[in-house]
Amino acid sequence: MPNPIAQSVRDTLTGILPPLSMPFDEQGNLVKGALRPQVDFMVESGVRGVVVGGSTGEGHTLSTEEFVTAMKEAYEATENRVPFVAGLIVNSTREAIDRVKALGDMKIAALQVTPVHYLFKPGLEATIEHFRAIWEETRTPILIYNVIPWNYLSVDAMLAIMDAVPGVVGMKQSSGDLKSVSDLMLRAKPENLVLSGIDALLYSAFSIGAHGAISALTCAVPGVTVKLFNAVQRGDHATARDIHFKLNALWNAMRHDNLPACVKYVQHKQGLQFFHPRAPMERVTEEQKVLMDAALGPVLELVDVRGRSAA
Repeated sequence: MPNPIAQSVRDTLTGILPPLSMPFDEQGNLVKGALRPQVDFMVESGVRGVVVGGSTGEGHTLSTEEFVTAMKEAYEATENRVPFVAGLIVNSTREAIDRVKALGDMKIAALQVTPVHYLFKPGLEATIEHFRAIWEETRTPILIYNVIPWNYLSVDAMLAIMDAVPGVVGMKQSSGDLKSVSDLMLRAKPENLVLSGIDALLYSAFSIGAHGAISALTCAVPGVTVKLFNAVQRGDHATARDIHFKLNALWNAMRHDNLPACVKYVQHKQGLQFFHPRAPMERVTEEQKVLMDAALGPVLELVDVRGRSAA
């Protein structure tokens, strides 16, 4: 029997789902009220939902208090215009559950949950129980965020987790692994949600049927990634390839060791306030700005001055 929980999430979260960047000041403090303009920017760009607390949003650096503050502020800013996904990058089952419960009665479309990311790697059964406990305690649908290099889940493992836990309804596949995206499209149940986090290959993922994306570029240039997704959906591959190569050039200009800082700079070039990464992540250098500016020009020609896509 099809999983109705998965089908509901699949229907809700197909498309571009940017992981919001986190607005820190020069001292690394969360800037109150700064998430609302970013949410407005995303909604105006045509995204299908927003994600808070992901890697691009430096979710791994947030205290529980900051996590709750950021979630509530972003959630209120959506004003029910788009679905809301909460990201969890934590190292214990208990912390994951406690953080979700701290959000109260917010209407969360799904949780984006990484496998644990510290040194010690649990086996498959312990990983299944980790996701099972989060689901049973929160009753919120879960997307596996498959990105941790030393705890990278195989396709077999992710399918086993989804088979064992009905609340685990899909995954975001990262780490440049397009082969796994293809295998998931081949082997996952029809109602499961397969999202790409592979920025250099968004076009390729969409072309083989990925249901959407949560990635740094979707946050940096949301309107352009919306335009790319829509072009593939309507079969306009000439337009999609053109967008792909322009995005590829921008991606190559964004240094990945301080990727969230680069995302914030690109957002700033589209009218948002400029914010900093949280130390010890390095700020964007003048050399980086020159490289990004050169690649960003052709990308922003595809949208209006606020990053909105016409199609």
